[in-house]
Formats: sequence, structure tokens, C-alpha cells
Amino acid sequence: MTITLVLVIAMAVLFSCGVYLLLERSLTRMLLGFLLLGNSLNLLLLIMSGAAGKPPIGGSSEGITDPLPQAFALTAIVITFAVSAFLLALIHRSWKLSRADEVEVDEADVAIGKDRDDDPADDDPEIDTDTEAVQNEEASR
Repeated sequence: MTITLVLVIAMAVLFSCGVYLLLERSLTRMLLGFLLLGNSLNLLLLIMSGAAGKPPIGGSSEGITDPLPQAFALTAIVITFAVSAFLLALIHRSWKLSRADEVEVDEADVAIGKDRDDDPADDDPEIDTDTEAVQNEEASR
């Protein structure tokens, strides 16, 4: 196995674990999932930058690396740090107020979701005109 293949596998595992943890209801697990996604993004940028000492696009210049992926990686690190600090503040505030780490189900959101499931015309305006035409045809028979 080559180094690039190992990095791709590691990036895929980190990404899938991060998405799985983001879908949890615990705020701490959401934070860990976000951190894993940030690290997988950094690995993706490292993989996309090409081999060390060679430019990622073209082969004319010798020993020069493109600084753009490195700048993207630094930007991703800073953004991940800032959002992680914000999530930590939210987790701390939630723990101080309710001594709970889980996101509760909002009854108003559930009610809105049930109302949308009952009326398919809200999703697609063409359904409303089609159902009226069908009802008019049935009434005329």
C-alpha cells in the first residue's frame, strides 16, 4: 500500500466517524464529530496537494510546492478551532442551565413535520393543480 492510499483510507474513516458522531443527540459527541470532520478535511487537503517537493499541477518547476493547499489547511484549522470553541461554550452553557448534554425534541418542530406530511401540496405546487383537475373530472362523471 502506498502512503497516499493510507491517507485516503484514514481520511474516509475519520469522515465517516465524524458524520456518525454529528448525528448523535449528545452535544459532546457532536463536538467530537465536528473535530473529526475538521481533521479529515485537513487530510483531504494534504492528499490533494500532491507529492512532497513537487507542484500538484504540471511538472515544469522542480522542487517547488504549491502554497495554496497549505493556506487552505491553515484556514481550515483556524475555522475548526473557532467553531469548536463556540460549540464548547454552547455545551458549557447547556450543562450549567439544565445539567443535560442531550438535545431535546422540540414539540413545535414535530407538529410542523406532521402537518407537512399530511398535506403533500405544500411540497410541490404542481400537485395541488393536478389533484384539483382529478377531483373535477371525478365530480363531472
